[in-house]
Amino acid sequence: MIMKIKKLNINNIKHFVTSAKLGYTVAFFAFVTLMTITVSSQNFFYKSIIENGISKKDIIAQKTITVVDTDKTEQRKKEVASKVEPILTPTEDTYIKDNLTTLFSSISQIRKKDASMDTKKDELGLLLDISNITTKNYVIEYLLKSDDKAVQQIFDKTSLTLTNILSIGVTEKDAGNLEKIINKNISSNISKPQATIIRELLEQVVVPNLVINEYATDIAKRNAQALVKPYEVTFEKGDKILFEGEPVTKLKRAALVQAGYNVIDVNYKGFGIVFVLVGICTLAFLYYLKIFEKSYIETDHLLMTAILTLVTAVVSIFIPPAFSSYVLPLPALMMLLTIFSNPRIAFVATSLMLAILSVVLEYNMQFVCSFILINLAATESMAGLKFSKRFDLIKTGLKIGILSAIILLTVYLIESCLIEVSKTLIATDCLYIFLNGVLSGIVILGLLPVLESSFRIITPYGLAELADHNQPLLKRLQFEAPGTYHHSLMVSNLCEAAAEAVGGNPILARVGAFYHDIGKLKRPLFFVENQSYFGIENPHTKLNPRLSKMVITAHPKDGVELAKEYHLPAIISNFILQHHGEGLASYFYNQAIIEEGADNVKKEQFRYTGPKPNMKETAILMIADAVESAVRSLKNPTNEEIESIINKIITERLNDGQLSDSPLTLKDLKTIATTFNRILRGMQHNRIKYHEDIVHELDKTKTVPKKVIDTELDNKIKQLEQQANKPKDIEDDKN
Repeated sequence: MIMKIKKLNINNIKHFVTSAKLGYTVAFFAFVTLMTITVSSQNFFYKSIIENGISKKDIIAQKTITVVDTDKTEQRKKEVASKVEPILTPTEDTYIKDNLTTLFSSISQIRKKDASMDTKKDELGLLLDISNITTKNYVIEYLLKSDDKAVQQIFDKTSLTLTNILSIGVTEKDAGNLEKIINKNISSNISKPQATIIRELLEQVVVPNLVINEYATDIAKRNAQALVKPYEVTFEKGDKILFEGEPVTKLKRAALVQAGYNVIDVNYKGFGIVFVLVGICTLAFLYYLKIFEKSYIETDHLLMTAILTLVTAVVSIFIPPAFSSYVLPLPALMMLLTIFSNPRIAFVATSLMLAILSVVLEYNMQFVCSFILINLAATESMAGLKFSKRFDLIKTGLKIGILSAIILLTVYLIESCLIEVSKTLIATDCLYIFLNGVLSGIVILGLLPVLESSFRIITPYGLAELADHNQPLLKRLQFEAPGTYHHSLMVSNLCEAAAEAVGGNPILARVGAFYHDIGKLKRPLFFVENQSYFGIENPHTKLNPRLSKMVITAHPKDGVELAKEYHLPAIISNFILQHHGEGLASYFYNQAIIEEGADNVKKEQFRYTGPKPNMKETAILMIADAVESAVRSLKNPTNEEIESIINKIITERLNDGQLSDSPLTLKDLKTIATTFNRILRGMQHNRIKYHEDIVHELDKTKTVPKKVIDTELDNKIKQLEQQANKPKDIEDDKN
């Protein structure tokens, strides 16, 4: 049992080593490692001058450098903020007056109470909270033994004094000096005994009516801090920024940045974390392709995307830290990936690239948010590109530059509402991001031909060039196989319209249709559409069906060889190989049955070598190729006949399994049939047959006035149209 398990494990390992999975795994780890080394390489530049926070050598300023000492600046700001007096806000002081009124009412009730003097003194003593016993007894004796007029006079003066105190305001800080504040506000013409009574009564009710407004105070402190000028340290040219063995402070790190040094310090643990981050982002991109964009997962597009992202990373690390980060060529990466794939893939790849660079190179949140919005704007701009002219790339780059500048300006304006932002910085960064977009369009315009030829990936611009009928192969087809050339033109019209109707690539479908039959150039006279042009007899009449089948079914293979010779893109070869799929050469199959008998002939012997169509566009070509040939073989087909032929051919291809590998749905096939029907009816429209005597009638124009001619011509044309529109059976009866 153990031996079986070991043998099974060894077989699994051998299978993995020899399978394509090993290549993909190696490629994945190679890319992640290269990307990690690239974005972390600034660590090694920094290690060459700094180790463990200590300078390894003297570093001299090559230019005048002015650096803000953030620590001292912050210290100054804190000192200024601490000196700002709290901003006080008055509270509702009605309750203080109400408390005094309540106190007066209680004293009056005790005075009027039918009780002994000792009882009244005890009750009043409980009401008044006076710490000094002598003063307390004096106040009680005065309030109980004085007449009503004297007591009312005390109440009135106390109320007036309270009003004066509250108008000035009492703070928490004043609570300890309450006696002093009350004495200060008691009128000078009040006697000393009365002043004592008033003071003690007010001390019972007066509380602070001014509180600190935390929000207003914080604003005042911020405003005071904003006025503090940054504490700057200047290193003149030739001054030493760092001495050998000197610890690197925050100030010295800032000076090194201004001097152009990279000061990002990533240790080996950090290197491993960056590796994991890059690996996660790469896996996320691959899974996105696997789920949503399967056609790009195993093509040269993946290699090109990897190389372009690596190049972008290399450019990013060579941007000096003191320079604006908005020269990062992310718009160019977005535009290139859109042209070679689609806007969705480009946006995902660029966003993941932005995430990696932002984390490793410590870009701020404002930069990240700005570029996310810029990527969205670039995606929308590229999605609307028609790819009709290469110069449109420069226009799109200009559009992206303008949108990017507007986005960045908006972000800066929002930021300036919270903190002070230099207007020079705003103007400089907006200019850089604008130039970034414009130059991206210009640079890509020059790079496109190089990338197309290097990766053998066809772009819409490359397709437009291949569609030029002055291309050598199309020229040869036009002169050496004119019937095939004309057939290809008709098929291309059908393919383009159908591809657009079902969401395919109409340009690719059109160009693929142009080249799908170039293999017939090897033996053009063996194909019926060219025989009538050259006026020759059909050579297949002298060949046996099996030999004829070999000649006919060889044209896809011959076409691929020609495509390689003329350096056509691989995707065009798909159209050449797949347009017959594994279909049956039915004419020669039937001929073989007649000559050899049904028992001696198998369908597999008379099939094309394939493969079956695996793209929408190649599947459409298979149907269009058969439909156009069938309709062309009919003389003046009716609309019903055209529709019947289209449906029959689609049904035959479905039943034969030729569309099993294509992504076309039944709904797509119905749409394709409707599109073909509409176009073929337009191609086969009937014309009015003019009578010969109309020429004689037109000769009269030299002598007859123009007005008379116009009237006679109108009548003649109406008569002819009516005659042409009469049912055929009526015409036959007349004849």
